[in-house]
Amino acid sequence: MAIQTGIIGYGLSGSVFHAPILRSVPDFNVRTVVSSDPDKVHRDLPDTEVVDSVDELLADPEVQLVIITSPNTTHYEYAKLAIEAGKHVVVEKPFTVTSEEADRLIALAAERGVLLTVYHNRRWDNDFLTVRNLLETGALGKLTIYQSQFSRYRPDPQLERWREQALPGSGILYDLGSHLIDQALFLFGKPRTLWADLRQEREGSQAHDYFHLVLGYPSHRVILHAGSLVRQAGPKFELHGDKGSFLKYGMDPQEGQLKQGMRPGDAGWGEDQPDMYGELSTELSGLAVQGEIETLPGRYQAFYQGLAEAILEGGPLPVRPEEARDVIRMIEYAAESHRKGCTVEVI
Repeated sequence: MAIQTGIIGYGLSGSVFHAPILRSVPDFNVRTVVSSDPDKVHRDLPDTEVVDSVDELLADPEVQLVIITSPNTTHYEYAKLAIEAGKHVVVEKPFTVTSEEADRLIALAAERGVLLTVYHNRRWDNDFLTVRNLLETGALGKLTIYQSQFSRYRPDPQLERWREQALPGSGILYDLGSHLIDQALFLFGKPRTLWADLRQEREGSQAHDYFHLVLGYPSHRVILHAGSLVRQAGPKFELHGDKGSFLKYGMDPQEGQLKQGMRPGDAGWGEDQPDMYGELSTELSGLAVQGEIETLPGRYQAFYQGLAEAILEGGPLPVRPEEARDVIRMIEYAAESHRKGCTVEVI
């Protein structure tokens, strides 16, 4: 029997990143959505009930799983209410505004015996899957530099959007930075040190719209960067080791495909065009080798496939809440580093 699911919020996150993926995984049925726009929901989900309040959703005994896609400032409150109602919970990234809030939710979920996870979907970006696979091959030798950026060109602040307002949990570090930090921690674990430069580089910005982070590991450095005034971006990923280098341009296509109405299983889902393949330069048996590396297909559906196995069969969570909590801790360390103007030790 399908897992009866409720979604809180039906903006970009709920309508683009969650509902279409859920519909592609047979183990889920979107039973209820909390939204002020029933027509929008019913265009996508004609058989789904739309309710006005979170309380109404949580009062439904048939709902087993609640997905929270509302603004960041509501994540803690709504997750706490859902856990107390005995529901499994998915929280859209970033998990919470503070790591203290995250710790409280983790403890509460354990106490109530429900599953809690966070939608760090970009672990399944096609370029990141390729980078992860490449690192496992050892083709670069001993890694020295891992650099990833998520920049864009938005010269005018969109102050009507809560993500760009002066609110707790707003700004580009919580928004895009949480993706890059999660990917780095997933590959390498927690760093020993962190240095951060945070800026409001556009006139009229109310929240940070630029960041540059340097995560210190014993043998390599991780550089994470995003800006809002980048008309032509450099490589999305740039990796260097003592045997070779890898450069990868462009963005994973799944977000654009979802906006165009494509779904997992469609021809070309998550696939790069050949002109977007990354370039590897390395050494093989004393010979210099340079060529393209075919990008592995992206698969956002893997998150919900993994969650279904966790709920129905007791399998591992696709993202452990402690991992998502550590992302928030790195954001807090970044704020401390920026405030003090120095490198901080990660405890």
